[in-house]
Amino acid sequence: MNNFHDKVIYQAYPKSYKDTTGNGIGDLNGVREKLPYLADLGIDMIWLNPFYPSPQNDNGYDVADYTDIDPMFGSWDDFDALVEEADKHGISLMLDMVLNHTSTEHTWFQKALAGEKKYQDFYILREAQEDGSLPTNWESKFGGKAWSKFGETDKYYLHLYDVTQADLDWRNPEVREELFKVVNFWLEKGVKGFRFDVINVIGKDEELKDAEDGVGKAHYTDTPIVHDFIREMNEKSYGQYEDIITVGEMSSTTVEHGVKYSNPDRKEMSMIFSFHHLKVDYKDGDKWTTMPFDFNELKTILDEWQSGMAEGGGWNALFWNNHDQPRANNRFGDPENYPVETATMLAQTIHLLRGTPYVYQGEEIGMTNPNYATIDDYVDVETHNAYKSLLENGLSEDDAIEIIKEKSRDNGRTPMQWDDSEHAGFTTGEPWLKVPENYKTINTTTSETSKKIRDYYKKLIQLRKDMPIIQEGDYEAVELDHPSIFAYVRTYKGEKLLVLNHFYAEEDSIDIPKELLDMESSYLIGNSGDRELTSTFKMGPFETAAFLLN
Repeated sequence: MNNFHDKVIYQAYPKSYKDTTGNGIGDLNGVREKLPYLADLGIDMIWLNPFYPSPQNDNGYDVADYTDIDPMFGSWDDFDALVEEADKHGISLMLDMVLNHTSTEHTWFQKALAGEKKYQDFYILREAQEDGSLPTNWESKFGGKAWSKFGETDKYYLHLYDVTQADLDWRNPEVREELFKVVNFWLEKGVKGFRFDVINVIGKDEELKDAEDGVGKAHYTDTPIVHDFIREMNEKSYGQYEDIITVGEMSSTTVEHGVKYSNPDRKEMSMIFSFHHLKVDYKDGDKWTTMPFDFNELKTILDEWQSGMAEGGGWNALFWNNHDQPRANNRFGDPENYPVETATMLAQTIHLLRGTPYVYQGEEIGMTNPNYATIDDYVDVETHNAYKSLLENGLSEDDAIEIIKEKSRDNGRTPMQWDDSEHAGFTTGEPWLKVPENYKTINTTTSETSKKIRDYYKKLIQLRKDMPIIQEGDYEAVELDHPSIFAYVRTYKGEKLLVLNHFYAEEDSIDIPKELLDMESSYLIGNSGDRELTSTFKMGPFETAAFLLN
């Protein structure tokens, strides 16, 4: 049995990690150069975002060839050297598999356009409805309709995402066979993990119909056949190995499905990413708004997923940050006045939960949103579309840019801040995305603040390796309705771990339940020095503390 419960995974966004050629774009050799840094942090696996040939309309998630490397990121020799050297450091690689859709530049789509019936059956092609309207009224997740004209024919192809990302027809066994070959290709290259992009939307309904809500999610999200497809993929690829770790990115999923995807008895995946906890600062569910995060909702969601997944034998991927999210310290803390406290409190909150923690590049040194001054500094296509839409809806440029500053995906994509030299040591050239101005005070080399945060991450990562209670313990919330503190207990073989996380700058206190106070307590880790557990436990700004109870 592959036990990944003691592992911590680090996400490196190759384009922004380290550039070794001076062209302003990070590359595979940059990741290799920084292996000693990652080994020192203590992580076990690096998840790399796509580096396959791609027109880059969606930053590489529009794949034009699944089994090659885009020269922008390096060569096969570079890849092989990275695998080999990472292995020497006890680190393995997790690759991103984008198997719901291909780029319209992929050979399969090009052959389909050229009239080859076999490849037309690889995609979801439909004729217009009798009244001439599109095959269905579904919306694309990137805005606009989900259907576009298929070449010179009278058919349309489905694209749930960008118009250049054509959805594959997983109901076609030949398609599945080809995709399983892709997974096996990378397994043979020494890859030990896979992150499957938007994998729970691969099972579109057999008969495609208009959606009552005009959006269509119910017709393609978490349908029963998705589980069949994933089980088949497991059986024909990674499931044949003992030591492979898989994680599914799940769009709008539920705890019930999360359990099915990740309970080991079902032989689907190791764990899943769910995103509900990162939508608690969306006003009326709309991302492109600003509002203080809803702390009560945040805790309720974290609690629901912790309890529900444990109950059903599922497994969570734990994270605050990734390449699609603004920086968590800006969203849930105060990195300006309390940079160390904010970063360490957020880290401890998830690292001591039940699940596998993911560290996104730069969070371990306290990197923040860049707060670019103008829309011209942003590169992300979704951001530019949103800005345009906000202006069309009557917002002033100033108000629109304030929202962009908080919500843009580019917030998480800025170059890694290595030192205080020009462009933060990321490149000797002109970076593809502007480096935030605070790189002189936040970087891996000269910043005392960053060093404190990174040292704390190292401790948390080591504790997970050392302590079965963190790897395997049950979870239970404590005082879930507390207005400013998220507290929980992990239990394992008679031992308890009490974790207290204070999410605000004003001091507050929490009453510790008597049954916990009656146990013998010892302080384990926290961000404000040694503490003793008292019946009314006072907490400072963004304080976190954990106690072992026997």
